[in-house]
Amino acid sequence: MARKIVVTSGKGGVGKTTIAVYLGVALSKRGERVIVCDADFGLNNADVVAGVENLVTYDIVDVIEGRCRAEQALVRHPDYGNLYLLASRSAPERYISPQSFKLALERLAPKYDYILIDCPAGVDEGFHRAVAVADEAIVVTTPHLPALRDADKVVTILKSYELNSVSFVVNMLRGELLVVGDSLSPKEIESVLKIPLLGILPETKDLYANELSESSRYFRILANNLLTGKRKFPDVTSKYRGAIGGLRRFFKNGL
Repeated sequence: MARKIVVTSGKGGVGKTTIAVYLGVALSKRGERVIVCDADFGLNNADVVAGVENLVTYDIVDVIEGRCRAEQALVRHPDYGNLYLLASRSAPERYISPQSFKLALERLAPKYDYILIDCPAGVDEGFHRAVAVADEAIVVTTPHLPALRDADKVVTILKSYELNSVSFVVNMLRGELLVVGDSLSPKEIESVLKIPLLGILPETKDLYANELSESSRYFRILANNLLTGKRKFPDVTSKYRGAIGGLRRFFKNGL
């Protein structure tokens, strides 16, 4: 039976959809059968992030409104055979209840290991619909006060649901700022949110460009933490410490 995990943030623009998709990639490469479900009926761009937008025929709304079976709406990723996308490209013809959304996913859950639910930004109806079908939650934030404030509000709301676990990921962490104290650290963020840290994703130029890319390595660590329950975090400040690190900071940001 699949672990149903909602990936949420409160604030938009923190990389929530990207994390849902590429965490799915990393899990699928470990042999896990993964569905990334786009629960954002407004922006619905998980298929674009995954690069399968031209392969979508049916979506989650078609499943709920009875135009196709749940399995028919899944798009298998051409590069990652264990990864499937459940898009939400069409606008609902009527109100979509949490119960109908949950029923659609539960039809798929027995055959898969993970269902990652990409939650819409904000804390309105779409947020509650996405959270109501999940067993676990991952809250995405960046080390910036507006994102942290919104993440804190989301954590408070999530505590009203009977979830098995709630953890958080820090995205876009900049090691050169962290080493000189100009950025909130993961430990400081953890002390505010009062939930466990699941992973750290530094700001990188590439985005899972290839197997050896920097971001690919960080997503592998994140996936391993989720799979094993262990907590291993990359040191994002090491290359910015010492004399050589000072030069790197200077040429990167003029610090």
